[in-house]
Amino acid sequence: MQKPKVLKPFNTSEIKVLLLEDVSQAAVDAFQEQGYQVETYTKTLIGQELIDKLRDIQVLGVRSKTKVTKQILDEAKSLLAIGCFCIATEQVDLEAAAMKGIPVFNSPFSNSRSVAELVIGEIITLARQLGDRNQEMHNGIWSKVSHNCFEIRGKILGIVGYGHVGSQLSVLAEALGLTVYFYDVLQLMPLGSARQLDTLEELLAVSDFVTLHVPELEETKNMIGAREISIMKNGAFLINNGRGSTVQIQALVDGLRSGHLGGAALDVYPKQPQNNGPHFTDYPDLLKCPNVILTPHIAGSTEEAQAKIGIEVSSSLIQYINEGTSLGAVNFPEVGLRAIREDDANTARVLHIHQNIPGVLRELNLIFASFNVEKQYSNSKGKLAYVMADVANVSKQQLQSLYDAITATKANIRTRIVH
Repeated sequence: MQKPKVLKPFNTSEIKVLLLEDVSQAAVDAFQEQGYQVETYTKTLIGQELIDKLRDIQVLGVRSKTKVTKQILDEAKSLLAIGCFCIATEQVDLEAAAMKGIPVFNSPFSNSRSVAELVIGEIITLARQLGDRNQEMHNGIWSKVSHNCFEIRGKILGIVGYGHVGSQLSVLAEALGLTVYFYDVLQLMPLGSARQLDTLEELLAVSDFVTLHVPELEETKNMIGAREISIMKNGAFLINNGRGSTVQIQALVDGLRSGHLGGAALDVYPKQPQNNGPHFTDYPDLLKCPNVILTPHIAGSTEEAQAKIGIEVSSSLIQYINEGTSLGAVNFPEVGLRAIREDDANTARVLHIHQNIPGVLRELNLIFASFNVEKQYSNSKGKLAYVMADVANVSKQQLQSLYDAITATKANIRTRIVH
């Protein structure tokens, strides 16, 4: 079987990678195996410090804290791709990145198991008031009580958002004897004995535990407020390991103080510190509420999850840098062609990112007219379009003239050639 050809850029130097926020060593190893130069930081970089670092960087890797704004992207002239080593991508200005020809990749599913397991732990911890008992013991207080402490067997778990986390959680919860209901805007196939309900209100009204696993959208912002909490059962528990904008914190505090809610667990918040340290100061009233578990956005932060995320995102970035494949990009037309074979010595791959306007393909095909184009694929997304074409029997001298002709077209955003 023919091996795929290892492609290299025809007109650029070494690929430099900047990884922030303690990205997994698995990603570092993957990039170094490709011969890329890798610089790592355990913290985030902000403002001018990040701008200065990005001046000669081709690949940026971040987690959830680093804010990649249009201002920063405007200065990152060499940047080819961004990897979000997490689920979230809202920390990056996706439209600004796209219009500069920079695809953004993430890992939407690799930490699903870690999040689901944490929810199970929180359900048991809340039901037994373990957080409060633990704090009392650390303060030297012995308080052996059983009032308002429950087994979870036979209780009802309501899952809002039945995606990869919600569905895995459903299976784990049923194994512990919980009855599972879920609400989702899509009609989905339940796993096990789970049952889908028609409305969020119906789910809130019947659940002993409500756990949120929805993306950050306009429709999900402030999804749980005073009205929704009032619908929940007296003594019910609210868990949010999804997006911080989903729950109105003051409404939650009021529900806890009144005793209507039996407790809550939060891993995400509307405002979150950028760096570790004594910075969680925005919600003093929440800190005083009983039977509340507060964690610093660590639901997906396990060694296993971070390793899987490191492998998945680095693989996507390497495929894009080496071959132009954009499959899985969240802000970019998804394009992929089968690999160029090792014996296709004089075949080059043209990667042309351009404005999605009429006449571009006609202009491009006129340039290609004197070459043998073996395969070609084009796709568009919004204002952006992407063409990938494999051109056979092209010399190094012809590569430069081909590159110059394509970059001179009026709709060109970015063009690369690998061979």
